[in-house]
Amino acid sequence: MGQYSIKNLEELSGIKAHTIRIWEQRYQLIEPKRTETNIRYYDDNQLKYLLNVSLLSKNGFKISKICKWSDAEFLEHVKQVYEQTLLHDSPVQLDLDANDLITSMIDLDALKFHRIFENSIRLIGFQKTITHLIYPYLEKVGSLWTMGQIDITQEHFISNLIRQKIIAAIDRLSENPEGDKFLLLLPEGEHHEIGLLLSYYILKENGKRVYYIGQNLPFSDIPAAVVSVNPDYLLTFMVDPTLTNNPESTIRALHSAASGKKVLIAARVTPEMEKLQLDNLKFLQGMQDLIDIL
Repeated sequence: MGQYSIKNLEELSGIKAHTIRIWEQRYQLIEPKRTETNIRYYDDNQLKYLLNVSLLSKNGFKISKICKWSDAEFLEHVKQVYEQTLLHDSPVQLDLDANDLITSMIDLDALKFHRIFENSIRLIGFQKTITHLIYPYLEKVGSLWTMGQIDITQEHFISNLIRQKIIAAIDRLSENPEGDKFLLLLPEGEHHEIGLLLSYYILKENGKRVYYIGQNLPFSDIPAAVVSVNPDYLLTFMVDPTLTNNPESTIRALHSAASGKKVLIAARVTPEMEKLQLDNLKFLQGMQDLIDIL
């Protein structure tokens, strides 16, 4: 069972902490729980409830009305919002699906995940599902991981479901022997592979040649991979706190190992990263940045 601060709720739901407090006091929207040391927190069920409140509010429902509904009425209105947005490629639908994916991870509900994923592909296609739904969702998962609010079972459960979907989609794409070469790898200590797989799909769909080395590659082996592939770009991700908390040494090691090739690093860019002035180095802060390069 997760324990979330009000700031955690703000980051995940998009509702300002100040607003949540007003709704608590004025409408008794949710009642925070308290630890044995009297620290306020919220649990998984309250997070899921607030995610749905956020969607209802964005869809025009007044909080004063939402708070008066019974549980059955609340669930019925959530269902109606889902059905109304089901046939539209809209921000509300994507928010709804992203929030539902969060609850599917918390509940370890594979059927819900498959339903959301396949429905999104049917409506907006695979690439938009990846860039507009899955990647933003993974950013929320990253926030939950940083907060310590999901355990390894939940993270692996949803990551493997997504991994299976992406690999199957990659295999269906044709190869282009003439495209620019991209060497994809994760450096030593980095095991979060989903972002790299998403990049693999996008690159291959756009006619690029992809050489996928995978996760946790020792720094000492990267120069040999660069020599063997001779890529136009080296693309990697930095997600794990052991790397992002000390980014300069990792980035300089990657840049040196790339031997003058263009290096793309997907990461939450920190001030320390921004200070680095290295030739042929570019930070990606979302999949759209990669698409813009293509």
